Amino acid sequence: MSTIAQQAREITGGVDTHKDTHTAAAVDSAGRPLGAEQFEATAEGYAALLAWLRSFGTLVLVGVEGTGAYGAGLARHLREQDVAVVEIDRPDRKARRWQGKSDPVDAEAAARAALSARRTGTPKRRDGRVEALRSLRVARRSAVRQRADTARQMKTLIVTAPEELRAVLRDLGDRQLIAACATALPNPEQAGEPAVATRLALRTLARRHQRLGEEIDDLDALIAPLVAAIAPALLDLNGVGADVAGQLLVTAGDNPERLRSEAAFAMLCGAAPLPASSGRTHRHRLNRGGDRAANAALYRIVLCRLRWDQRTKDYMARRTADGLSKKEIIRCLKRFIAREIHQVLTAPSASPITAEQLTTAA
Repeated sequence: MSTIAQQAREITGGVDTHKDTHTAAAVDSAGRPLGAEQFEATAEGYAALLAWLRSFGTLVLVGVEGTGAYGAGLARHLREQDVAVVEIDRPDRKARRWQGKSDPVDAEAAARAALSARRTGTPKRRDGRVEALRSLRVARRSAVRQRADTARQMKTLIVTAPEELRAVLRDLGDRQLIAACATALPNPEQAGEPAVATRLALRTLARRHQRLGEEIDDLDALIAPLVAAIAPALLDLNGVGADVAGQLLVTAGDNPERLRSEAAFAMLCGAAPLPASSGRTHRHRLNRGGDRAANAALYRIVLCRLRWDQRTKDYMARRTADGLSKKEIIRCLKRFIAREIHQVLTAPSASPITAEQLTTAA
């Protein structure tokens, strides 16, 4: 093939990403394979991968698996080089059983999926303030979980502690228990005695609980102003605090415009019911997919509004009179709140949905 003809040929790439290496494949506009090659998952490897894809012709699109994990660095490099990138879902299991699995096979499947726009999406950008927020929230979530585990371990120790110690600690509240155990002064030289060893263990756990609480407070002091700077309109919504807003921002990413519609955002949050109709039966079933952390954030907004927002209370009363259960009503409210959140994320200057719109929502 002549150089002119090769340059005129449109190429679509696919990349199967791993921790240390990425395997790339190229196909032409008809889906015919042109080659596959493995590259190091480094800055030099990304540049070599891109040059290799462009050697086949005009590169128009690259499909990358795992742009939020092992493929994050490659996706960032491709965007910096003005290359269109799409996120590829994992290969279909049925197709994989028929054609087998290898890195070149998966890369070629990714290229064909990108070419046909099948099961693809716009990846999150990971170079803005929302990415910084995500990193802080990872550390905070870890500290919260460890603090909860520490509290459970303390209570488990108390259950099996000697009776004289158990009688003193069993009825204390969480704060009193932490304070009492953290300031205890057991004798380390008597660590061979069960009661003393238990006191020493409780003191260690209580002080760990306090340190984790300080970590969480320090991270909250960083997260709250960052959320307010990114999306102040989101915090103005009823029931949305810094933690809930932070999770919803992370779910949407630095480029919320990638979400085609409010229905797409609801599906991403697992708040869009799935059709389960057959024949004359027309119904929907619960969606258990999506980002479950975002779904939990929507749930917390619903609980807050059911407690404090009169329009939501009125909606609950009306839908209860229609025969819906509380769980079904909460699902409806999550779906509606997802619509409201999407409106604010994609158009921060837009006004919130009115009470009249809520009372007429199905």
